[in-house]
Formats: sequence, structure tokens, C-alpha cells
Amino acid sequence: MESLDWTVVGLYFILIGFIAWWSSRKQKSTQDYFLAGRHAAWFVVGASLFASNIGSEHIVGLAGNGATSGMAMAHYELHAWIMVLLAWIFVPFYYKSGVFTMPEFLERRFDARSRWTLSIVSLIAYVFTKVSVTVYAGALVFMTLLPDTFGSPDNAFWAGAITTVILTGVYTVTGGLRAVLYTEVLQAFVLVIGSFFITFIGLDLLGGWGELKAVLGENKDQFKLWRPIAQEGIPWWKNSDFPWLGIMIASPVVGIWYWCTDQYIVQRTLAAKSLKDARRGALWGGFLKIWPVFIFLVPGLIGYALHQKGLMLIPSKAEGIDGDQVFPTMVSTLLPVGLRGLVVAGLLSALMSSLASLFNSCATLFTLDIYSKLKPNRSEKHYVGIGRLATTIVVICGLIWIPIMKAMAGGGIYKYLQQVQGYLAPPITAVFLLGLFWKKTNATGAFVGLISGFVLGILKLSIEALVSFTDVQSDLLNNIADFNFLYYSGILFLISVVIMILVSLKTQSTDSAEEHGLSYDTLTDADKREIRESWNHWDILGTVIVLGCVLGIYIYFSFWL
Repeated sequence: MESLDWTVVGLYFILIGFIAWWSSRKQKSTQDYFLAGRHAAWFVVGASLFASNIGSEHIVGLAGNGATSGMAMAHYELHAWIMVLLAWIFVPFYYKSGVFTMPEFLERRFDARSRWTLSIVSLIAYVFTKVSVTVYAGALVFMTLLPDTFGSPDNAFWAGAITTVILTGVYTVTGGLRAVLYTEVLQAFVLVIGSFFITFIGLDLLGGWGELKAVLGENKDQFKLWRPIAQEGIPWWKNSDFPWLGIMIASPVVGIWYWCTDQYIVQRTLAAKSLKDARRGALWGGFLKIWPVFIFLVPGLIGYALHQKGLMLIPSKAEGIDGDQVFPTMVSTLLPVGLRGLVVAGLLSALMSSLASLFNSCATLFTLDIYSKLKPNRSEKHYVGIGRLATTIVVICGLIWIPIMKAMAGGGIYKYLQQVQGYLAPPITAVFLLGLFWKKTNATGAFVGLISGFVLGILKLSIEALVSFTDVQSDLLNNIADFNFLYYSGILFLISVVIMILVSLKTQSTDSAEEHGLSYDTLTDADKREIRESWNHWDILGTVIVLGCVLGIYIYFSFWL
């Protein structure tokens, strides 16, 4: 990093600070602070969806997986088709209900037990997975790019982690969701531009797309999009090489949870100024979601090829190259002065936008789903103050968890994140899908299914941690730990669905869906008319473009090697 690089980064932070200050002047109510006053246009909503999803763990981890596992993780990046589901199926219910949070929606559809369960689990998951992993990845970039600036690489790691978390916390506490939304519009474009240059320069140095395919073709089984169900000498259920059947089972379950039911994401659509803007924002975000395959995953492939040809040296571990060092190494060795600063600003954009979204979502969940239930009938100003306090506490918890996360992450942080989410997502996906599409799902069935699914998911995660950090002699525990997380995610989803159906059939039904029109079977003619009037041929065209791009990418990369 030279003077020009630091100047670019400094100017970026000044601009972010100005946007946060401007946003802070408009916080007069909970709707202003938590949903940006519900004034966001579709362009802002879509850019915010994209930038919230693409964090530093995405850039660093996805490039790392590209270098070590090829196109296996592309399935998760092609979830643009699930954002089409968000736009057409989920958004109308969420937006028309006028809710602030996803747990609030569950309470209206079922009862307070489901709301409390989802709120608490979501808060714990945010602090100990998304916040910690995002900060870890961002700090890793500092450690690689500025190894001597703070005296040692380890000092650079902690300096980067603490500085970015605190700065992001300050502007989120100050500006609320409005600051998050409008800074994310800027961050989305900085992020795309910076990553595009990494891809372009790396591919040019390598010798073009044909040379990339030639290098990868020497070991094409490692880089395929579709992997075999079984490996030689390994039982199918122990195969950890992203088997295609496991991907097809788990990827939609995690994708629907993340894009269609997670507060962290859906909150952006709730901030739209109209149902039409909410839908189009989701479609615009789906179009943007297609590009990470090319600007984050492909650079990982390029980094591997450059390393194989001796054009760039990536740090290695016992089992091969260190995937999490691929993208930072490409930034530090390939880019010229000035452009390097722009890309670092892009990495900071990714880190800060994801953390800002997490902080604001945590504040929203705590204030509106927990605190307001314990302390009702307080002033709007009081609740906004509690939201800012909750954000501050989340910032502190994120910092405290960093050393533990640093010890646990070890290697592929992106795979680690997908694995944890694979254990948390199934019961949430099940309760939302059944709640919308089967009106007989009742409050008791939803609650029992959620609790059962979470317990089974945490049990699997705990056994994996136990086996990883201790010398367990039990064959049963070792087999449970080794059971592929993709298959387990599918089984957990099926168990959650069966429990919810059986308990709902055996217990007294609820009429909440009938009263509020919160399932498809209970929509009134007026509801259907309002939804129909919110879209036209432009929404159809956007949908066709997104789905066409996803299909084209799948077809190409299925046969490219």
C-alpha cells in the first residue's frame, strides 16, 4: 500500500461518513431507523440486497473455494433464481402485512412462541456466524496486504478487525437502515469494479480464457461444477467433495432460508416505498447476484492457474495452497498503485456493508421482537435509542468472538459458513413454506417443528466440534460428525416438515391465517387484485432475463472442462 492507495481509501471513508451523517438527520421514528422510512426505490433495494450478501467472507472465501474446489460453490452463487421466488411469492405477503421483522410475521401467522424462538436463534446465529466470519475474513485481508504496517502480520490482523468493526458500528448506530441502504448502493459498484479488474488483469497475465481451461483441465475433476456422489474408498454419506445430489438437496433449503426468510436480507424489501418497488428490487438484486461467479469465484480459478504456472506464489498449508490467501495475494501482487487502493476500498465496502446490515438487523430483532414485548408502550424515540444500544452490544460481542473464530476457522471459511447455515436453515425454511402454502399448519406444529429442528441442528454441530477438538473414541459420534452436511441439511428439513404436519394434524387448529390472509389459500379477491396490479411486462422481462442467465451459466459450466 502506497500513498495513492491510502488516498483512495481515505476518500472512500470520507464519502461513507458524509452519507451516514446525512442519514442520521432523518431518524424520527422506528420506521425511519429500522426500515428507512419505507421510502427506498427498487434500484436501492436491489443494490442493497446484493451488497448485503457480498461480504468480505464472500470475496475471500469464494475465491479460496474456487482455487481449491473449483466450481462446486457456484451452485450457492446461482441462487438468483431463488430471488425470483422472493420477488413473486414471498414479498407480496411480507410487504402487505406491514411487518418490521420476520419473527413478527411468524407471530401473526402462528403465535408469540414462534416469534420468540426465531428471534433468539437469529440473534445468536448472527453474532457467532455471520459477524465473526465476516470480520475474520476482513482482518485476514489486512494481515496479507499490510503485514509490516502495524509491526507484524498478527498485529495487522487485529488492527484491521477492530478498526472496521468499530467504524461500521458507528455509522450504523448513527444512521440506521437509511445509512446502510444508501452506502450499500455506492459499495455495490465499488465492489464490482474492483473485482472486475482482478479478473481482467489476472486473466491477461495468465494468457486468456483458453489457457485457464488448459491449466484446470490437467486436474479437471477438482474443478467440475457437478461432483460424483461417491468417491473411491469413501462411503457416499462421508463424501465431503460437494456431491451433486447433496448440492441439489441442501442448496435450495439454505437458499430459501437466506433469501426469502432471513431478516438480514428481507429487511431490504420491507424498506421499499411500494410493493412494485419491493418486487423489482428483488429482481434487480437477482440480476446482480449472477455476477459473483465471474468476479469472485473465477478469480480463484485464475489464482490457482497462476500459482501452477509459477506466475504468482500463494501461501500453502499441509494439504495444498491456502485458499483464504488467494484473493489477498492477487490484490497485493497483481494490481498497480492506485487500483490496489480501489480494490482494498472494495474489500472494505464488502466488509462494512455486510456488518452494517447485520448490526441493523440485530438491532431490529432485539428492539421490536424482544424489548418491545417486555417494555411495551414506550415512545418512538425510546425504541430508536434501544436499537442503537443493541447495535453497540452486537459490535462488542463481535469483537469478543474474533479470537475464538480465528482459532476455529483454520481453512475454508466459506464452506464453514455454508455448513453452519445448513444446520440452522432447514426448520426455518420448513415453517415459512408450510405457513404460506398449507393453511392447516398451526401454532403448536410450527413451534414444535422449529424447536426440534434447531435442537437436531445444534446437536450435529456440537458433535462435529467435539470430534474436531478432542480425541473421541466413539464410532457413533465419529460417524455422525463425518455425515455429509449437505445430506444432513436435507434430512433435517424433511424431519422438520413431518413434525410440523403431524403435530398440526393432532392438535387444535388456528384461524390466524384465515383472519389475516397470511397464506395463499386465504387471500381475498381484493388481495389478489392488489398483487396483480403491482406488476406488468417489465417485471416479466426482468424475471426472464434472470432465469435465462442462470440457465445459461449452468449449461456452459456443466461442459466447459
